[in-house]
Amino acid sequence: MNPPEEVNTPPPLSAIPPAPPQPQRRRSRWVGSLLALALVALAGGAAWYLIQRANGDSGEGPGRGFPGGGRPMVTVGEAVARKAELPVVIDALGTVIPATTVTLRPQVSGQLTEVLFTEGQMVRKGQLLARIDPRPFEQALMQAQGTRQRDEAQLENARLTLARYRTLLSQDSIARQDVDTQAALVKQLEGTVMTDKAQEGTARLNLDYTRVTSPATGRIGLRTVDAGNYVTSGDTAGLATITQVAPIDVQFAVPQDRVADVLAAQGESAALAVTALDRTRKTTLDTGRFSTLDNQVDTATGTVKAKARFENAAGNLFPNQFVNVQLLLRNVPAVVVPVTAVRTGANGDYVYVINQDSTVTLRRVVRGQATVGLMAIAEGLKEGERVVTEGGDRLQDGMAVQLPGASGPRAGAQRRQRSPQN
Repeated sequence: MNPPEEVNTPPPLSAIPPAPPQPQRRRSRWVGSLLALALVALAGGAAWYLIQRANGDSGEGPGRGFPGGGRPMVTVGEAVARKAELPVVIDALGTVIPATTVTLRPQVSGQLTEVLFTEGQMVRKGQLLARIDPRPFEQALMQAQGTRQRDEAQLENARLTLARYRTLLSQDSIARQDVDTQAALVKQLEGTVMTDKAQEGTARLNLDYTRVTSPATGRIGLRTVDAGNYVTSGDTAGLATITQVAPIDVQFAVPQDRVADVLAAQGESAALAVTALDRTRKTTLDTGRFSTLDNQVDTATGTVKAKARFENAAGNLFPNQFVNVQLLLRNVPAVVVPVTAVRTGANGDYVYVINQDSTVTLRRVVRGQATVGLMAIAEGLKEGERVVTEGGDRLQDGMAVQLPGASGPRAGAQRRQRSPQN
């Protein structure tokens, strides 16, 4: 007989062990997170070790930042203190004004028959620019001439009569009263002839005014009246405006505190150089000479008006244009460094001086005259010393620095040690 087959029956519910409590599962997750963080930290430490080792082999490892320290070296820009003639200038904002501005107005009234200029052209003094109908003025001149000739004939007749009366008086053939009356008539007619000549001259002058000529040399502006219109002598707008642009003036303001410097500079040099720059201060428009100062201070601005003259041969200066003006007073010899090398701290101005061992020393200095790019050092710096111009915000007294393109003193020493073996 075959043995009976075993039947797997499920155990009773009372025999199944209960599920583990929930806190054990959370503890396992927490342990796994710690292990993962430990692995990441270990990988980071290994990477840092490899980088530091590589830097150590190239001479750029720890100890390069400070002597005996472990901070990285700071790369800075440098400049050499040098002696130079530093210009003492006054910077101001100026306005270009023409040396002469004339409104071309007709002197007589009449019909404008011709306009002989082109808008914007250069004209010469005395050049014919327009014509007014001359016929009424020609008639007036002829009338004045006729009146003069008539009165001159009457005057001549009165003079002949007076001569005859005086002859008769000498012969005691006429009364003295008649002679005196005739003499008075001669004087009256002389006055009339003189008036006639004046009227004739006025008529001739009015006829000349029908030819409108340029009163100055310069550039003529836009035309305000066309040919065919009736113009009058009292027209304030005129025919056009003429401005003299060569030479031309620039007016600017000098602070009242610098007036004494300007007067002293004028005493030393008869002609002070003035430069006109564009609004970006990068392009020189023209160079000229200082002309004069005004005779009073503007109480509203605390400045004194000044004027400089420019030849303006190239035509770069245009009337009413705003320009930057630089008035050169004198040149002062001084030790100069770039403006970026001088810094200001709680104890005053200072620079970082680069030593022979590529460390820096904080040096107190006294500022002098400055320009846009250079600063004069009155005290604290000598010619030939090297100063930091860029990267000074990250420096402290005694730190080691590295210049752009250099590999540092330690790397250089290592290369010198290896070169004989190679």
